[in-house]
Amino acid sequence: MSTPFPNEPGEHEAERASNSYLMSLVAHIVGLPLPIVNLVATLIFFLGNRNGTYFTRWHCTQALLSQASLLFVNSYGFWWTIGIIFRDNTVTNEYIAYMITVFLINVAEVIATMYAAIVTRKGKHVELWFYGDITNAICKP
Repeated sequence: MSTPFPNEPGEHEAERASNSYLMSLVAHIVGLPLPIVNLVATLIFFLGNRNGTYFTRWHCTQALLSQASLLFVNSYGFWWTIGIIFRDNTVTNEYIAYMITVFLINVAEVIATMYAAIVTRKGKHVELWFYGDITNAICKP
């Protein structure tokens, strides 16, 4: 894949871009019970780097988009679980299937985020499936 960036990123750029993925990963793990925590942490890092180089902004945007989509999936599962615990709702097959799906989506997100952090730290550009195209549409040089 050819890089869409005019120059190879410097050491500082690669580190900041990689840190955007690491921030979302750490926030994802720490804030797992509360889905909004990982989005807020990634948003704060994004806002701190929105005036950075294109390489850094692009990867901060991609990390933010991936966390934003997880917010909806995880929030629905979180509130469904709260409803079961506090409203005497029963655990159904649909609930179990949804929670298995949420678990698999979160595992895939953690793996993709770790991969993106490692590759980006080496100064290489990586576009995550689905998020890369949206990031290209949003983030301009």
